[in-house]
Amino acid sequence: MDWKNCLSPEGVATLNCIPVVFQNIVNWALIFAGVAALFFVIYAGIKYVTSGGEEEKIKSARETLTYALIGLVIIILSFAIINIISAITGVTCIRQFGFGNC
Repeated sequence: MDWKNCLSPEGVATLNCIPVVFQNIVNWALIFAGVAALFFVIYAGIKYVTSGGEEEKIKSARETLTYALIGLVIIILSFAIINIISAITGVTCIRQFGFGNC
């Protein structure tokens, strides 16, 4: 779904543009979450390398890495769950945002 399908003939946005806006927001939020998770994985690695063998710093780095990886897994699973439900039920329209998709 793109902007051209939701605009009126005069080029004015209509209520049909709400799913397009929502889809763009979700896509950018997922990209941001993935980049943030990658940043925290790198940050945890730097913390681990610079810990100097101190047990408390190592524990902090492991926790940061664990939480970053959990977040990344949740992001990936959100796509997988929707695709699995769509494949099992045969309702492919849940993969797309919109009012009239189903």
